[in-house]
Amino acid sequence: MTTEPVTRPHPEHVVLDIGGEVGALVIHADPELHDLQIEICRSGEEDGKREHQHILERPIGGRTMYAAVFGGLREGAYTLLTNNSVREREVRIQGANVTTLDWRTS
Repeated sequence: MTTEPVTRPHPEHVVLDIGGEVGALVIHADPELHDLQIEICRSGEEDGKREHQHILERPIGGRTMYAAVFGGLREGAYTLLTNNSVREREVRIQGANVTTLDWRTS
């Protein structure tokens, strides 16, 4: 098994399989957060199973953006953690929708 470097640009398309009770989350971020690992879990289950994604560099249409994408999330409330500390609580995911969060400072 090979590990793909997080620091390279990721121009690949992201395909989200959403619908019914399954949604997705996109977090937009500043370049300074590039490679930051974000963990997600159901709210109230911070000590349980977590999934993670990194903030990746994503060249799109001649511009560069930084974002993390979580797909396949069941409807409900989620907690986001960075560096093992809670960053946001009660992030609501709705089925068949993409929830977006903007962590950019400018």
